[in-house]
Amino acid sequence: MRVLGLTLRDFRGYEEATVAIGPGLTVVTGPNGAGKTNLLEALYFGCTGRSCRTTNEREVVRFGAPAARVVVRAEGADGRHELAVGFEPGQPKRMRVDGAPVERMVDVPDRPLVSIFLPDRLELVKGPPALRRGHLDQLVAALWPSRVGTRRAYAQALAQRNALLARIRAGGPGRQSLPTWDLQLATHGIALMADRDRAVAALRDPFQRLCGELGLDDDPSVAYRPRSRAMAPEQLAAELAERVQSDLERGFTGHGPHRDELAMLRSGRELRAYGSQGQQRLALLALLLAERDAIASSRMAPPLMLLDDVMSELDRARRRSLVELLRGRTGQSVVTTTDLEHVPDAAGEDITRLSVAAGHVLAEAVAA
Repeated sequence: MRVLGLTLRDFRGYEEATVAIGPGLTVVTGPNGAGKTNLLEALYFGCTGRSCRTTNEREVVRFGAPAARVVVRAEGADGRHELAVGFEPGQPKRMRVDGAPVERMVDVPDRPLVSIFLPDRLELVKGPPALRRGHLDQLVAALWPSRVGTRRAYAQALAQRNALLARIRAGGPGRQSLPTWDLQLATHGIALMADRDRAVAALRDPFQRLCGELGLDDDPSVAYRPRSRAMAPEQLAAELAERVQSDLERGFTGHGPHRDELAMLRSGRELRAYGSQGQQRLALLALLLAERDAIASSRMAPPLMLLDDVMSELDRARRRSLVELLRGRTGQSVVTTTDLEHVPDAAGEDITRLSVAAGHVLAEAVAA
């Protein structure tokens, strides 16, 4: 699905703006503080119903305004669609697709998928495993929407088992029901592990190839590291039963897919601990591009890629490689930069150029 454009009202520093997005690569230029990142955030907000920069969404409302609103216009094989997200602090978020209210934008099948690179997103590489697990589960949902329920079912079973452990630890009844919960948790856990393993398998080859194209050498790889080696629910349930005493001492479940890891490696060593910031940045870019390729192959619908200030930290050769990768693939990308010269061949006829200043957006050139 292609994003045609968006309209903002009282979002961050924008009082009102209407923006057209090109069919391929769109480059947004402007000085620091002009609103380039806000524009990417608005695209993400409209496509997913949440901010990519803050959990306190009061921050997205323009100072002095009562509410913020973003409308994304898109076009798919079945025609045009409109996604609208309105947010007023203290009120439930209002989300609509083609005029019909929805509870969660991410559950809507007819919406553009979106992938974003922000400078502080390096935490996905060097931060705690929970960030990578969550990201991997989002990839599973993007690849196979019908599998979304597996992660939710596992999370619900885990919460119920943890509540039971806490009750038993406090001297309450229920220990005899633990085997039942172990098997239920294990059943969802095995399915979740299979989904994750399948998703990482789809990333392995494109990740290595894209790392090479971006100049990250020495055998880069991505690996799924499950906490359990169980192949069947009964095996995982047995592992849980073996650890019941330690779980009771802690008051929560310490074993299972909620402790899994997604590792990015170079020469067999984790980039999280042993990679430079530049190497971590290249690995993150390769990961997001590999996910784009995997989703395009699975669903014939590559996500819209949003890349904020990525060029400033790359040398000339890697900038050119990245632009060639973005231009040479089916799908859309929006890149922000303070200097148009940082984007090789930015004057190309197939590139849409926008400039941002003081909350206003000007289309400098639109691809035919």
